[in-house]
Amino acid sequence: MQTIQLQTESIVEIATFLVRRWSEKENMIVEISDKVETKTRLNENKVILTPLEKRIGNDFQKYRQFRTSLWYEAMRVKFCKKILSNDHAFGFILNTLETQRVERLGREIWKGMDDEIIFNYTYMLVARPQLHTVYGKARVVEAFYQYFMFGIIKGEIQSSQFEQIKKATAFAKKIVNKAIDENYETEWLEENVSEIIKILEIDSLLTIPVSLPFMKAGMALSEQELLKVLKIISKNKEGDFGSIDPAAIMRGENVYDEYKVLLDENKKTENKGLNPEAIGVQVPSTKNVDETIIYDMSLINGLKMKFKEWKTGWKEQHLRTGDEFDEENYIEGNEPFFTDVKKSIKTKIVILLDHSSSIASDSIEYKKATLALCEVLSYLKVKFAVYAFSTENRSVVCWSVKPDNVKWNSITAKRLAQIVANGSTPLAEVYDKMFPILQSKRPDIFLTLTDGEPSDPDAVRIMIKSFKGLGINMVSLGLGPNTVRATTIANNLKHLGYEKTMAVSRLKDIPSKVISILDV
Repeated sequence: MQTIQLQTESIVEIATFLVRRWSEKENMIVEISDKVETKTRLNENKVILTPLEKRIGNDFQKYRQFRTSLWYEAMRVKFCKKILSNDHAFGFILNTLETQRVERLGREIWKGMDDEIIFNYTYMLVARPQLHTVYGKARVVEAFYQYFMFGIIKGEIQSSQFEQIKKATAFAKKIVNKAIDENYETEWLEENVSEIIKILEIDSLLTIPVSLPFMKAGMALSEQELLKVLKIISKNKEGDFGSIDPAAIMRGENVYDEYKVLLDENKKTENKGLNPEAIGVQVPSTKNVDETIIYDMSLINGLKMKFKEWKTGWKEQHLRTGDEFDEENYIEGNEPFFTDVKKSIKTKIVILLDHSSSIASDSIEYKKATLALCEVLSYLKVKFAVYAFSTENRSVVCWSVKPDNVKWNSITAKRLAQIVANGSTPLAEVYDKMFPILQSKRPDIFLTLTDGEPSDPDAVRIMIKSFKGLGINMVSLGLGPNTVRATTIANNLKHLGYEKTMAVSRLKDIPSKVISILDV
């Protein structure tokens, strides 16, 4: 397996898609962090994952572990009422019981996960510490975890303590089974953790040392060694999973196609290389962003229905001559024939979004409307790019939300969602930053959406003239709180030299207005 550095954005995108699909919660966000263990924060709708490069094994094996740990967190989101900290014995034991409960519930829904779960168990066991490296009563808790999860312990422990561990494990399995059989949830399991604490003769507040897979990053594990551990896990889990083929699990054929697609997309992105956008234009970060808040599905679906005939590429038109005779139209005095006319959208458009402070109070609705526009443009297969500008640290920043050679997806939506409306409207400075890009790309239309007056109108006129010299059709859309104000803004923009200006007082009208300027 070749070594390849998968880009974080690619990983976040597929992880976000998977966690939302598995958990059936569309507002979940994913963060990659090498500073903490994999965990879920239910109150923040966030899953934090250990990055691939910090895991054990080759690239494909790392991806499989990453993917399965994500599945477990998605099942926690779906089935857990609370997730306690692993720092102390009580929370550590409750989370351990919940791991088994959500695994069994999740396997009923996602039956194809069995091989990946067994494979992941193998690396989980490899990553666990030898008991002689864990000190004090924490050793008993670690031994309980290993015996409960894997049916085996790594190292030796006093016989009296081992009897406690076996008894605690038997009780733990019993209550997990009962929770599943009788549909009990987290709170019921939590009530029974104290009994396990009692059996193990430990303090519920006992500090549990962190044991992370990436503590052994780069550790070499031969295929023979891995298969040996896999066979142990397979034998111990046969009662729960049935007949297991370790060799088939090692191959991971059911996941490799997905992994290959990820590699191919990563390679395409790398091959794009540097472009003019590297100068003067920044890409918004997509970490810790919930893009679902700017999705207005009723608006998006309504627009898709409205422009459905554009999607099909055909439109029925009534003409003086045609393919078929329409009696009703003839009787009503209209053109009597109708025919199907092929429609196509060949216009390339670049959209610039004003994110100055004046839009701040309506920024969510503004983003909902512009996102709906992007969704429909993507639906219609229009070639488009999206940029925005705002002020950050007292300097104007031009943001690349979506270059023209990238598909509209959750990552581009996250970029739009994270831009904070701030600052004035230094349009000439933004145009200057974007000039090398448009000089290279030569779109048919450059559309600017703004709700204010530019800081330097004369400089804007000069830049507009320069864009026109490239053969670009300059269009502006004035946004206002009411029809009068929107019209005033549009009229002022017209005097700057734009070839076409439009006005919108309702943000939801933005998509339809923009699409109306496309040649079809």
